[in-house]
Amino acid sequence: MTSPLVAVSLKMYFDRKRSLEYFDAVRDLALHTPAVRGGDVRLAVLPDFLTLPAACAALSSTAALVGAQDLAPADRGAFTGEVSGADLAALGCSCVEIGHAERRTIFGEDDAMIAAKTAAAVRNGLIPFLCVGEAERTTPEEAAHECFRQVERALANTGRPAETWIAYEPYWAIGAAEPAPADYVRAVCAQLRASLTHLGDAVTLVYGGSAGPGLLARLGDAVDGLFLGRFAHDPSALAEVVAEAAAARTGAATPA
Repeated sequence: MTSPLVAVSLKMYFDRKRSLEYFDAVRDLALHTPAVRGGDVRLAVLPDFLTLPAACAALSSTAALVGAQDLAPADRGAFTGEVSGADLAALGCSCVEIGHAERRTIFGEDDAMIAAKTAAAVRNGLIPFLCVGEAERTTPEEAAHECFRQVERALANTGRPAETWIAYEPYWAIGAAEPAPADYVRAVCAQLRASLTHLGDAVTLVYGGSAGPGLLARLGDAVDGLFLGRFAHDPSALAEVVAEAAAARTGAATPA
C-alpha cells in the first residue's frame, strides 16, 4: 500500500516566532517517530512563504518534507509579488499546494490558472498537491464527478506526472466545526480513486477540510492520509494523527 501521508498547512495563522517553534516541534516528531524515519508515514509541512527557508533548514536532517502553499505559473518574468517554482525547488521544497478553495474563491483562480501552476510545479520537480472539492454538499456521485473534472483540467498541460497528491476538500467543510461525514467522504473518494486508475500508482489521495485527530481511523483505506489545517496547529495533535497513520499502515486501524 501507499505510505500514508500526513500534511499540514499553516496558512497565514502563525507569526514568525510561533512558526519557528512549530518547526522545532515537527523536527522532534520526525526524528523520534520510527514510522516517519523509516518512511512508513510521510510527513509534510506547508508554511507561509516568509518562513519557508527556516522550515527547510529545521527539517533538512529529517524525513519530513516541506512544501509551499502556492507558486507562480511562470518561472521568471514581470510577475510582481509572485514566487517561482524554480526558486521553491532550489530552496528545498518537495511539493506545492495548488487550487485550494480559498485560491479559487477569494483570489479568483480558474481552471486555466490552476493548470498553468500545476505545469509549473511539474517542470520544476515539485509534487503538485492538488486541492479539489465541491462548493456545496451534493451526492457522492456528483461530488466525485466534479473532483475528477478538476483533476483532469489541472493536469491538462502535464499529462501524467510521476507523482501527484490530491486533497479532497469539500468547500463546505473547510473551516467548519466538523469534517464532512465519514461515510460521505469514503463514498466520494472511492469513486474518485476509481476514475483515476489511468494515473496508476502515482496518486496519493487524502482528505482535508476540518480534519483532525480521530478521523483517519473512521475513513479507513478510502484515503491515503489527511491534509490538516488548524486542528493540527498544536504539535501534540499532529503527533496524534501521525500515530494514527502509523497504526493504519500496520493494519491496526479500521473504519468505525
